[in-house]
Amino acid sequence: MDRLRHLMQEFGGFALVIGLLLMVGLLPPDTSLSEIRKIGTLKACVPTTYPPLVTGDPAKPGIDVEILTALAGQIGVNLQITHNDAIGRDFNPRNWAITRANCQVLAGGVVDSVMTRSFLDTGPAYAVSGWALIAPKPVAQIDGLSIGALTAISGLNRIDLSRYLASHGVKVRVVPNSQALIDGIGGGTLDAGVTEALMAGGIAAQNGWWAAPLPPELARHNLVFGLWKGDLTLKRKVDDAFVQLRADGTLARILQSYGVAAMGQGNTAPAL
Repeated sequence: MDRLRHLMQEFGGFALVIGLLLMVGLLPPDTSLSEIRKIGTLKACVPTTYPPLVTGDPAKPGIDVEILTALAGQIGVNLQITHNDAIGRDFNPRNWAITRANCQVLAGGVVDSVMTRSFLDTGPAYAVSGWALIAPKPVAQIDGLSIGALTAISGLNRIDLSRYLASHGVKVRVVPNSQALIDGIGGGTLDAGVTEALMAGGIAAQNGWWAAPLPPELARHNLVFGLWKGDLTLKRKVDDAFVQLRADGTLARILQSYGVAAMGQGNTAPAL
């Protein structure tokens, strides 16, 4: 009797595996990459502006736009950009009101986080994002400084940043955009500024200022491109394309042209 029961259990498990394999075989094939090639266009959604990732300047459109252009070239199609201000301004990709109809790839401030991966697949990481400090000269201590905070465009944790600054007695003034931050620091009304690391690096490079990441207890995230879950053939192609863009130096050249590669080099986080 035990032998019979054992055989029935084994047969039941085998039948379940066979059933699952048959069900997988009935799923429609993934045509995400072939559809892009069929229409000859890769559709990408990005914010209207998120320098240095997206600048709005046709002559120097931004890191993500240039990477997307190179990616489309690897696929052998054209690139179509759709602007969506919600990307990079909200923690939750579900609030971005995007569909497959207007974008197959999302870029311009997409961080590789648990929240993002609950909604999207992600491509390879190409840079690390976090909070960073910028100032005309190196800053050893932030205690008591007047600091402009540009946080509205970042998907990083604002609550942790607020607690960190408060713990050091920082006088925080929220600024609405990068130009207001530059004007405040350049005009002397702000001692320094804090914003997303890539933007901080770009602002520092443009103005000949100093920039450094804030201490590691403030979380850092990889920057990625977002892809729809289930678009496996497109994801594989994006992964392969990034391998090629790294190998031929295209990715490094794009990052360096926006001063991102120099971000934090020769600098350390403020000694706090």
